[in-house]
Amino acid sequence: MERKKPFVIDEKIYKRYDERKQLFCRTDVDKEYKNYKREIYEKMSDTIKEKKSGYSRIDYALDSAAWTLYETYKLIPRENIRGLGYYDSYKSLPKYRVEDKEKMSKIIKRVASFFGASLTGITNFDERWVYSYDCNGDKIEIPEKYKYAIVMAVEMDRVGLGSSPSVTSAAATALGYSKITFLVMHLGEFIKSLGYHTIDMLNDTALSIPLAIQAGLGQLGRNGLLITRDYGPRVRICKIFTDLPLEIDHPIDFGVTEYCKNCKLCAEACEVDAISFDDEPSFEIKCSENNPGVKKWYINAEKCYDYWYENGVDCATCITVCPFSKIKQNKPGDFWKI
Repeated sequence: MERKKPFVIDEKIYKRYDERKQLFCRTDVDKEYKNYKREIYEKMSDTIKEKKSGYSRIDYALDSAAWTLYETYKLIPRENIRGLGYYDSYKSLPKYRVEDKEKMSKIIKRVASFFGASLTGITNFDERWVYSYDCNGDKIEIPEKYKYAIVMAVEMDRVGLGSSPSVTSAAATALGYSKITFLVMHLGEFIKSLGYHTIDMLNDTALSIPLAIQAGLGQLGRNGLLITRDYGPRVRICKIFTDLPLEIDHPIDFGVTEYCKNCKLCAEACEVDAISFDDEPSFEIKCSENNPGVKKWYINAEKCYDYWYENGVDCATCITVCPFSKIKQNKPGDFWKI
């Protein structure tokens, strides 16, 4: 039976995404961008003085601490991250021979779970989702030996996110990033210790969401995020390209698109109308950061990012109100009830 494709793509329009168009990169590299070299936390001191619940000195400290591993990892030159085993004795071992790809895939998923993955899926390498250029303007080309993509998602804390758009909520997001950093580093090292090669990725190198959809982790929602069956959009995603032989998973359909057509809670909750109210997905982009050619609900990323500056920290309200997230809305102070 022919499987339904998870994306409707206009091949005449679609091109690989240039990471320099992404707002986090534009802030650093685009001198014409209105938010060039600005920091989301620039209003932090004034915000603390307002004494709003969820925006206290303690909350900002929590957020800062939650980013620790992620920010540290970004500062380490990739060539200084050990490869193919730390001990000489590991380097002397022969390459592990994979005789059963299905069994190897089960092992990878168990190891990923051991290191903190809430969900893991495997798909074939798909060049369409690889960035054309990175934030520095360097062209990205992936060697042909990388045949597979392992995609993992980590659940984010319900209580913390439930207080969005507070700093407490932002800390839950930050910790999600540090957790996927830990996860991708360790699973990558496991694969290298077997004698294979990996490209370990967070948000860099390739688009996470379409790879996650192809790996069967979920579907694309109105809010532009991956909607998983168990956690909704309340996840952070990382991925690994590898030459380790694996059995692939397939996209799933549990009714997200049809549900999103009628729900619209995320669009109603968005403070700046960055999420579309359109009844149907379309090819109509909403801002210059969008990559045209895929039929979906496009997000106005500029409106969203502008609100982060106004709020003094990032926002996750479209995640918290999504029924698939299974979050009970709460007040920022609820996080500290002990």
